[in-house]
Amino acid sequence: MFRSTSLRLAGLYTTIFAILVVVVGVVTLVATRQALSAQFDARIRAESAALVQEYRAEGLTGVIDAVHERDRTPGSLAFGLEGPGGRALAGQLAAEHAALGWSNLRPAGSGETLRLFAVALPDGHRLLVGDDEERVEALDGAVLRVFAIALAVVVILGVAGGYALSGDVHRRLAAISGTAEAIIDGDLGRRVPVRGSDDDLDRLAATFNRMLDRIAVLMDSLKQVSGDIAHDLRTPLTRLRQKLEAGQARPEDREAALEGALADLDSILETFAALLRIAQIEGGARRAGFRPCDLAQLAQHVTEAFSPSAEDQRQSLGFEPPADGAVRVDGDAELLTQLLVNLVENALRHAGPDAHIAVRVGRAGRGAVLSVTDDGPGVPEAERERLFDRFYRLERSRSTPGSGLGLALVAAVARLHGAEVALFPAEPGLEARVAFPEAT
Repeated sequence: MFRSTSLRLAGLYTTIFAILVVVVGVVTLVATRQALSAQFDARIRAESAALVQEYRAEGLTGVIDAVHERDRTPGSLAFGLEGPGGRALAGQLAAEHAALGWSNLRPAGSGETLRLFAVALPDGHRLLVGDDEERVEALDGAVLRVFAIALAVVVILGVAGGYALSGDVHRRLAAISGTAEAIIDGDLGRRVPVRGSDDDLDRLAATFNRMLDRIAVLMDSLKQVSGDIAHDLRTPLTRLRQKLEAGQARPEDREAALEGALADLDSILETFAALLRIAQIEGGARRAGFRPCDLAQLAQHVTEAFSPSAEDQRQSLGFEPPADGAVRVDGDAELLTQLLVNLVENALRHAGPDAHIAVRVGRAGRGAVLSVTDDGPGVPEAERERLFDRFYRLERSRSTPGSGLGLALVAAVARLHGAEVALFPAEPGLEARVAFPEAT
């Protein structure tokens, strides 16, 4: 725990606050001492001026009487009146013989230090007025005690708070570390506990858990893809072997066997090419080439290209342009075209004869929406989300052409563009809808 970052930070902050307390205490002490000294000096000057005025008004006798009266007053200043030649006339300071002006004086037989002001009177007389500096020193001691207590409180609270904070942070980081160790040991379902306080460590734990969820999804996807590849390629590979064996056994059928084998190999290569393309798209490398694209123009070109194929299958394929002209999105035009092609091919393949297929592009708020709608048999609700998984096909017998990767590639392209793709019932039929975010 002594190497804990939180404990070191708490120690650093405690040291800084302690230094600040000391600095503030010194500044306060100096300022207070200067203010009190100035106040005492002003009081001494005022008494001196009053006695000088007394001397001018009442003469020497009046000053002597005034000094005696002040000496008898408790808490008063110290006074002294000296005649020519330093002869003591009145007051406890009369025999000190201090120099004119300001001085500090320690009277004989006394441990006190006086702040003394001496002024010359007419006819060679001198007036001395002083004040005890112990009151300033007593106040200094009080200020020092207050700040010493404050310093002790800051240090104690800082140390206690540092230990408490360090212990809490240590426990929470230990939970994160323990989760990581458990995942390393194979417990992929382990997650970091979240308190719900929404502080930095809570947000870190939530982000860590989202990362683990994403890794778990990818691992499940990898397992699924591995199993699906083994399952989907076993049939064409078995068929390929059978054709090659038939060609080997019957030389007269060798040419037909080779042609069939080449067709099976092409199908296998197309499957691997589709998998590789999905992996490249999910890697995000194509994002660097994003440019503003006119989604409506891309949809129109794809619709025109597939219209003859739709007519050959007794289907109609139409494009409904947006009412406000171009609809721009930030993206890769080639990948967006591939997304459109896969959606249209999927509709043509599964909508059935005499089906009507519509491609629409429009706006939704400040974003864009692309949809491909058919009036075919549709898809059961429980199957819609799974159609975007690799190799998943609604037709279990897998007798129709296709690898089950078309909609998986659509989902990968949509994620790369920050779009959301989903399937909705069209009553009758099915609508594939891709919602794009606002173009920057």
